Amino acid sequence: MSISLQGTIGRGEFERALNFSVADGEVLAITGLNGSGKSTIIHTIAGLVPLRNGQLQSDNITWDAPDSKQWVAPEDRTCAVVFQDLRLFPHMNVISNVAYGLRAHGVSKDEARSRSTALLARVGLLSFETRLPNELSGGERQRVALARALVIEPRVLLLDEPLSAVDVTSRAALRELLPEVLGSFVGATILVTHDLGDVEALANHSLSLN
Repeated sequence: MSISLQGTIGRGEFERALNFSVADGEVLAITGLNGSGKSTIIHTIAGLVPLRNGQLQSDNITWDAPDSKQWVAPEDRTCAVVFQDLRLFPHMNVISNVAYGLRAHGVSKDEARSRSTALLARVGLLSFETRLPNELSGGERQRVALARALVIEPRVLLLDEPLSAVDVTSRAALRELLPEVLGSFVGATILVTHDLGDVEALANHSLSLN
């Protein structure tokens, strides 16, 4: 089992009890209305928001357990996030954005570039290495963010509304690309979405927070 959460998430006055797990190779889609806690789940797993109570584990390693005061810092969790706003570095070109996480973890420049180039090829952006984010379309920026997340070889991949900020044409292209990319991902994927089309195209099972 790659990721499991049994406990209460919260932000401000909002709280929600949850109990779910996602195995290696599975894609769990989380759906629900605005304010139902979808993004809070992503932020809790990533370590940006602490659990209120209960336990969060990945590969039988406890990442967060308030009662026993167990905590793994965000940078030490084997997960990667594609945020809704993507958070690409505007001053860095595509290859530098993708390689950033590897370089931050001490991977050599040559190896980081080689691995990043391979991921860019997988997402169809091999010829875009020197472009800046503001020179890309919304769909192309989404592909860069996905490559940056996957290149560090996470055990858990967190996708927060990955298709919400792209046009219809880019959304259709990404729906074709994502099953191929996620199909070769060996870890667990959690997908937050409003769109039932995303659930049908990408997920093995779903969790509704409505």
